[in-house]
Amino acid sequence: MKILITGSNGFVGGSVGRWAARARHEVLGVGRASQPVVTWPGAYVQADVLTSDLGEIMRAFGPDVIVHCAGTASVGASLNLPLDDLRASVMTWANTLDGVRRSGLHPVLLFPSSAAVYGDTTELPMREDLPPQPISPYGFHKTMCEQLAREYAECFGLQIVLCRLFSIFGPAQRRLLVWELYRQCAGADETIWLEGKGTETRDFLHIDDVAAAFIALGRAQTQTKDKELCLVINIARGVETGVLELARLIRDEVAPGKLIRCRGLARRGDPLAWRGDISRLNALLPAWQPQTLTRRLSECVADWQSYQGREGLVGAQTSPSM
Repeated sequence: MKILITGSNGFVGGSVGRWAARARHEVLGVGRASQPVVTWPGAYVQADVLTSDLGEIMRAFGPDVIVHCAGTASVGASLNLPLDDLRASVMTWANTLDGVRRSGLHPVLLFPSSAAVYGDTTELPMREDLPPQPISPYGFHKTMCEQLAREYAECFGLQIVLCRLFSIFGPAQRRLLVWELYRQCAGADETIWLEGKGTETRDFLHIDDVAAAFIALGRAQTQTKDKELCLVINIARGVETGVLELARLIRDEVAPGKLIRCRGLARRGDPLAWRGDISRLNALLPAWQPQTLTRRLSECVADWQSYQGREGLVGAQTSPSM
């Protein structure tokens, strides 16, 4: 397949592009930087996804699948700068949708939405038919993006898959919970601090398992007749893992002698528990099977440790952020 990826210099976009290239797909990255990151495996076009005419780029490449990875990925940042989050999340997606409309092409669009649209629901596992109840600007903006997708599907016939991601991690990541825990484990302090109670739970999935699901969904949608124009699907493992348990898994890999302590503070915008219902994902992709969390964490730790000497890691207080 020919796969166009916006935001290809970021964690999700770059990781999906590298996985797709290894699977022998042709990839084109789109990003604001004049050059792609050195590990980018395909063609690249410099363009601002917020303002550029993406329709011309799409017509020139002729993608079967477009994965929109430009945008934001932080609840905390959205609370500090909600207008910036709105522009980077909602408006880049709107420009991408309208680029497809104007191109006259009919690719499948994959949008990495978020479990943040569910908010702090007590209904677990989270099903795709639950009403959105976001509690952060990030979650509200993802909900707005999903509404835009429905608009372009209903009004202009675009084929869209809304992929609600839960807590993803991978070796190219340099932020959020799993990375922050590793930094503390690899740092000089003898105590690993969690800002919350440690009982908060998340549904963790490695980025390569996400990429495999994305590409399989894209292929399935290009081959399916009479498909739903705007499909919503959870991309998760379907298993809750406590933040304290996660910290122990990483601690045991990196620094078994360190203590883990919890400050017991609540973090604004973060739900207490996450677990995705993946029955729809399993029905659509019966062959998709993610690797175990312990194996994936070990792979990440090994990769990060190979960079430790060059990066000068230091400890950081860690919250159960997504």
